[in-house]
Amino acid sequence: MRLGPGSPAFRYGVGRRGVVWHGQHDAMDPKRTLRTAMLAARSGCDPALGACLASHVMAGGILDRLLSGPRQSIAGFWPMGSEIDIRPLLHALVSRGYPILLPATPPRGQPLTFRRWRPGDAMLPDRFGTVAPPGEPGVPDMLLVPLLAWDLHGNRLGYGGGYYDRTLAGLPGRRAIGCAYAMQQVDRVPAGPHDVPLDAVATECGVTVFRTWPGC
Repeated sequence: MRLGPGSPAFRYGVGRRGVVWHGQHDAMDPKRTLRTAMLAARSGCDPALGACLASHVMAGGILDRLLSGPRQSIAGFWPMGSEIDIRPLLHALVSRGYPILLPATPPRGQPLTFRRWRPGDAMLPDRFGTVAPPGEPGVPDMLLVPLLAWDLHGNRLGYGGGYYDRTLAGLPGRRAIGCAYAMQQVDRVPAGPHDVPLDAVATECGVTVFRTWPGC
């Protein structure tokens, strides 16, 4: 089913692949409208497509473009629910010698902290139903970031807690790659002054780069 210009979801960009939002449009909070639509749409996706995402990241040269040297640390995330499963990518990065960090969720209003993860580590329960590794604290040189929607300007729609925006704002100069399904691309993500754009997005279909860097 195609969306028409009168549909609330169409106005906020959902519908590239036939997603239709049947709920009530919240004119005062377009992010909330888009989150609801994208959560419903993503529920039908296959997390195992993360294996394809991993192959694109490892073969596409994006790591050489974003990292200034070998063995720099990369922050990933442990997938929840219908999020694309990036664990194949985490294992591939470890095999290349990259130290991997995963987030630990602090109280609301604070940035994320990160701990070292190694394959085989038992994940520990954390706040808001998340899990975290038991390893030592660390600071990432690059971040892999979950999301609900993304657009070709590098804007990202998260879950509404602001954790990654605060984290990226506190790590100036660190590169960030969104990890998502291709169907999560929308025409426009409503962005505010505190939303930090991504440098690239990796999906099961490839890697889209939004910025250029010196020497690239």
